[in-house]
Amino acid sequence: MKRNESVSTIMSTILVTVHLGNKLSEVHALLREHKIHHVPVISGTKFIGLLTASDLLRVSWGDPYSHDPRQVDILLDTQAIRDVMQEDVKTILPTATIREAAKALADGSFHSLPVVEANGDLVGLVTTTDLIRYLLEQY
Repeated sequence: MKRNESVSTIMSTILVTVHLGNKLSEVHALLREHKIHHVPVISGTKFIGLLTASDLLRVSWGDPYSHDPRQVDILLDTQAIRDVMQEDVKTILPTATIREAAKALADGSFHSLPVVEANGDLVGLVTTTDLIRYLLEQY
């Protein structure tokens, strides 16, 4: 196992992102369409927050995947992205190591780690799944 391998080797760089002007129903559709659980919120190219499937579950008062999506979307659109997104998200620099990413994800607060340049530009996302896939390749 390479001890100082950069997180950029395992991060996703083709990202599904949203802006504050998007509706939560659009986020819901993106999560379903792309089979993902985390969507970075950006302003231009700057990372400003994270929306997760759990966030949508919290504001839809139930499981948004087992109900009629149209009814869930009506309920979701009563909220703004800014009101639901998480802004106190841990981020990591693209020069950080996979070990540093693993340590950040190990605390269990989040299952994804936005990779952000020093100027705030979002350049990637590392998830616990990315980390597990990397570990599987090692053994």
